[in-house]
Amino acid sequence: MQIETGVSLKPYNTFGLPAMAQTLVRITSDADVRRVLDHPELGRTPKFVLGGGSNIVLTRDVAQVVLKVEVQGRRLVEARDDAWIVEAGAGETWPDFVAWTIEQGLPGLENLALIPGTVGAAPVQNIGAYGVELKDRCHAVDVVDLVTGRSVTLDASLCRFGYRDSIFKQGLAGKSLITRVRFRLPKPWQPVLGYLDLERKIAETGIAAPTAAQVHDWVCSIRRAKLPDPLVIGNAGSFFKNPVVTEDQCRDIIGRDPEIVHYPMPDGSFKLAAGWLIDACGWKGKSIGRAGVYEKQALVLVNRGGAIGAEVVTLARAIQESVYGRFGIRLEPEPVVV
Repeated sequence: MQIETGVSLKPYNTFGLPAMAQTLVRITSDADVRRVLDHPELGRTPKFVLGGGSNIVLTRDVAQVVLKVEVQGRRLVEARDDAWIVEAGAGETWPDFVAWTIEQGLPGLENLALIPGTVGAAPVQNIGAYGVELKDRCHAVDVVDLVTGRSVTLDASLCRFGYRDSIFKQGLAGKSLITRVRFRLPKPWQPVLGYLDLERKIAETGIAAPTAAQVHDWVCSIRRAKLPDPLVIGNAGSFFKNPVVTEDQCRDIIGRDPEIVHYPMPDGSFKLAAGWLIDACGWKGKSIGRAGVYEKQALVLVNRGGAIGAEVVTLARAIQESVYGRFGIRLEPEPVVV
């Protein structure tokens, strides 16, 4: 267990926002968590779990003990007749883990390629892209209770996955730390190609039956063309959730804005493209202070250099008010504001 004091969190959040941690502990195992809980001083102090910092907006210094999750390791647990079971430590970088599964001949996560963050953060947010969500591939999640120090395994059915949501953002928020995640990758592998961007790749390449590696490369190419690299421009990826509306609401909006991008859902509702709504309100490329809306994708807010968390929050609220004023829809942020 490594304890540090007075640590800058700027390198540990993808927005690159300034904040300090009074105390930071690097967690590399379940035992490290228990050592923190048993510590005469740290054990009594509130805890803040930090993974890759890709889903937070820091607006202040963090007084809680920051538990920086750095649990490593990735392995094939079992090759079943119907699926591969693969495990990764919560501190593993998500894009690297996905690339590793493809290299090992373990397909199934390719649509989730290049999403920033760590493996441990993936189930918290129930990350998703191009027709696949983490809940579709999650087998089980290992957690440590931050009160008792007890290690527990939750199978996917207990994680209460929802759209960009899970029990880790609800009932277990601040009460547990994810150490490992296991994934169920179905056999036989079938590509998920129902999104327009992937259909365009099929048309461009003439490859009607791509391999998992080809789908992985396509998704990486699409994301790089649309989204800024956090190492170059600070950001937290998609900032707002795509709102879900009823069929009547969707029909009403289409009547006023026929070009709105929308997708039918299995339950009869419709998912609207938040980026389109923001762009329609004229926000693409605009800024408030040093926080701005990315020129190539209105769904992404960026740090134009030296931004603070308050500027990001102010920009986000202005966008929410603008979209609500025109469409009557409340956009919900994906990142957690701290």
